[in-house]
Amino acid sequence: MPRPTPRFPTRVLLAVDGSASSDLARDHALALVHDTRSELHVLHVGLLSAWTNSKTLNREQRDRVEQEARVMLDAEVAHLRTVDPGLDLHEHVRVGRAVDQILRLRDEIEADLIVLGSRGLNTFTRVLLGSDAESVVRHAPCPVLVVRRDR
Repeated sequence: MPRPTPRFPTRVLLAVDGSASSDLARDHALALVHDTRSELHVLHVGLLSAWTNSKTLNREQRDRVEQEARVMLDAEVAHLRTVDPGLDLHEHVRVGRAVDQILRLRDEIEADLIVLGSRGLNTFTRVLLGSDAESVVRHAPCPVLVVRRDR
């Protein structure tokens, strides 16, 4: 059986959360799309706890979470536009569980690569909740670049 020919990503999905490792992931994604002139889709998810169903939020609660997420995304987008004004940049705000929203948007835009930071959660938290980065790697139908902070 012939091996598929690897191709360079033309549509990159960057998930940001404002953490230091997210900033590093942003820098990696920026360098990648700058060199390839690929589309960059930037996503910030207004997080709900693992035990909260977004469908049970009233409109006011949902709007507040989305508005807070928009503030974070606007700061990321402003930074990216300052560094590279010629970017083919697309913004996305979602509310819900980060993994679900990252994978859902990946499918909608048919991203070739997902880039995200790893916050390096401690072992106890990872056992209880799982790592978002690990879940994305496990379930994404495309390559995933997880960027870690130097320890």
